[in-house]
Amino acid sequence: MNAVLKIFLSMSASGGLLILALLLGKQFLKAKISRQWQYYIWLVVILRLLLPFGPEVNLMGKTYQALDQAVSRAASLPPRQFPLNAPGGDPVPAARTAQHNEAVSGPSDDTAASHPFQDIGTLLTNDIWLVWFVVTPVLLIRKITIYQGFIRYIRAGLTPVSDIERLDVLSVVARQSGIKKPIELCVNPLVSSPMLIGFFHPCIVLPGADLPEKDFQYIVLHELTHCKRRDLLYKWLVQVTVCLHWFNPLVHLMSREITRDCEFSCDEAVLARMGGGSAQDYGKTLLDAMAAVRRYRENPGAVTLSENKQLLKERISAIMNFKKKSVAVRLLTGALTLCVMFGAAFVGVYPVAAADGRTTGTPRDRAVDKTPAQGNAGSRDYAAQAQRYYEAESLPLFEITFPRLDENTQKKWLENLYADGDFAFFSVAVRCLDTDSALFTDFTEKAYNDEEMAFFSTLTDYMGEAELALWLDRALEDGKSAFQSILFDRLNRGEEYDELKKKQEEEWAQAQAAEYRAVGVTMDGKDYYYQGQPVNVFLDIRPDKAFYTLNMNPKGTVSIRIVRNENSEITGVLDMTEAEVIELLGDMDGPDEEADGEINHPG
Repeated sequence: MNAVLKIFLSMSASGGLLILALLLGKQFLKAKISRQWQYYIWLVVILRLLLPFGPEVNLMGKTYQALDQAVSRAASLPPRQFPLNAPGGDPVPAARTAQHNEAVSGPSDDTAASHPFQDIGTLLTNDIWLVWFVVTPVLLIRKITIYQGFIRYIRAGLTPVSDIERLDVLSVVARQSGIKKPIELCVNPLVSSPMLIGFFHPCIVLPGADLPEKDFQYIVLHELTHCKRRDLLYKWLVQVTVCLHWFNPLVHLMSREITRDCEFSCDEAVLARMGGGSAQDYGKTLLDAMAAVRRYRENPGAVTLSENKQLLKERISAIMNFKKKSVAVRLLTGALTLCVMFGAAFVGVYPVAAADGRTTGTPRDRAVDKTPAQGNAGSRDYAAQAQRYYEAESLPLFEITFPRLDENTQKKWLENLYADGDFAFFSVAVRCLDTDSALFTDFTEKAYNDEEMAFFSTLTDYMGEAELALWLDRALEDGKSAFQSILFDRLNRGEEYDELKKKQEEEWAQAQAAEYRAVGVTMDGKDYYYQGQPVNVFLDIRPDKAFYTLNMNPKGTVSIRIVRNENSEITGVLDMTEAEVIELLGDMDGPDEEADGEINHPG
């Protein structure tokens, strides 16, 4: 299974467990704890569904580990073999037995044909993430398109309210609510319930302007409460989560529950602001708002005063029974919050490190469930499986099969992968080697000597700290800067490497300046001087052309070239003729190079 999809499914499963736990808990505590807590606690679940992070040891990690081990054991079972001349069966032909025992370099046609469904199942398992990848953006684009159409429909019939008294009331309530941004107030007779639309330019839309003063004040306070709490942003965060986890019915159930809790919590916030004595008047305002006949279905991207009659009935009941929560209830909700957060951490997700093929410690130290090959037949079967999985580009199944190969076959695979530059399969194969495997040591030495830094970096992923330290000492002794960088990074000693590199550069610059002075060349900043005269063009090319220095100073009067022997030692200085300078400038790769300054290029 694709590693990213495996992580995502674990996120969906862990979020589903939290959803079930909260829904069951709310059945017992709905009337006892704050409605606002019931609304905002879903944010913990949403974060669990969206963030692929968690503690190293968690429930999802243990579950997937058990599943992976089960799959590994199932894949490692050798083919069932029947004894010759078994009772009740036909004798096995000698020719077939000989064919079964002969060495095979690759899968036969019979072997490949005997597993068509297995190959199809493998490909589907590896590529099923494409279904999720295609459906998710389609759903999200559809929701955005519907919302845009809804907003255009609403704005097409908007008429700004010009009543100064109503606008003053809106301004006062907004100021008292701590809202500093301007809030528009409009009327649209096509809507049947007051609502708030707009992220950046919020607008309260009323079905009519002829509202009683008290109803208008309650409606404005309700919609401004939505605005202050950024409920529109919350709702769209939920919609994105639903699109990502479209296959999980519990996430859709969570979305509907959040929509309900949004209105309940907003009612509670309004009553907490106005006082419990206003409950009856506020409830009447909701009933009046529901009296109008609906002409359309509200969009999930907007927040309305009333959703439906059943929900309104429950809201009226909650409003009539409103009372401020005691200190004990607040302490209870605090404890429940901690429990939910710890629960989210405990459930966790499939470890990202495991998906990357890395774990804590030395990956080569991980136990691999190996089944000894049963003679030539077992070796042939595993070799055929490895070849088939390699051709199908199935890394997980190749990883399961590779440890069952004998050492010679493993060596041939590593040599071929190394020669082909296949880092992904090479990394998987290396991870399956034993801690003391001679193959690991041989290929590390080979990559180091060949200066194949990519392969060497892959091999260092599976080294312990002591082994990395030994290789670092060797790289420092050999003066191989690129390998030093890799090893310092693996040992988390990047700052030490930066200091070492800076020191080496300073020492090199000092040694270089001393060499130049010995032949009459001095430096003043970026300008060069030869025997006291400013240099126009300065050229210093190493014999192996691995590095060269080119400096140009328009104020210079002479042009010179450093002469070096095969050991890169300076043997003299030669004047450059005007023709040589023109030819040099014509051969430069960068036509837009600056004419004044120094250019140090590796060859």
